[in-house]
Amino acid sequence: MTMPIYEQAMGAGFARLQPELQDYFSLAPGSGTYGVGEGTFDVVGCRQQWLRPLLRMTAGEQAFFPEYGESVPFRIENHAHLDPFGRSSLTARREIFFPGRTRIFQDTTSVSSAASGVSGGQARLVDYVGRYRRLVTDLNLSATPEGRLRGVSEASRLFLGPLRLPLPAALDAKAYAEQWWEPSDGDRGRHRIQVKVIQPQVGLVLVYAGHFEYRLESYAEGNATPGFLPGYAAPDRWEQRS
Repeated sequence: MTMPIYEQAMGAGFARLQPELQDYFSLAPGSGTYGVGEGTFDVVGCRQQWLRPLLRMTAGEQAFFPEYGESVPFRIENHAHLDPFGRSSLTARREIFFPGRTRIFQDTTSVSSAASGVSGGQARLVDYVGRYRRLVTDLNLSATPEGRLRGVSEASRLFLGPLRLPLPAALDAKAYAEQWWEPSDGDRGRHRIQVKVIQPQVGLVLVYAGHFEYRLESYAEGNATPGFLPGYAAPDRWEQRS
């Protein structure tokens, strides 16, 4: 079983995360288990009504969606696996249960390479977003002084057929994420997450923030093959380029 990809990327910083976060991000290919989180988003979606028709046009990508809601239940599954190109990866599949419609938001984070010039040879993580994995970003991860995980997406690019199209800074949207364990939530404490996607020209494009409880479940028949990923969690298209 290989080292979890977040530990590969963060190096010594991984040990500075809250213990509950270390457990959450410790899935690795070949473990025979996957993670299931169920909870409620206090807020989720696009607050700007004028943007929603544009997001509706791209909703089929399962990366963005036009709805906005409060107190919306959701479910996330995390699957650690080797992708078809042999890279250690973590695929997340989120189901967001808006009234009258369920939206799916999915991505795969993969170890691309050892980052040049990074102390300790820490890995570089690349995030492939949506069911066709056409939107790709680099992930910059760090631990806050409180032990929270902070992540920022950087240098987005689109893969359209043979084309690799880096997005200029004026058009790029960055995602700012923070996840932590809140011991005072509920009876025994809960995970909390907050994500904001901000585009310089239009402001806040997407937001979701809420809490959830998390558990590990075993794959059917104890499948512990490193390359195993359930069919329903797999994208319609894989992308090797970064």
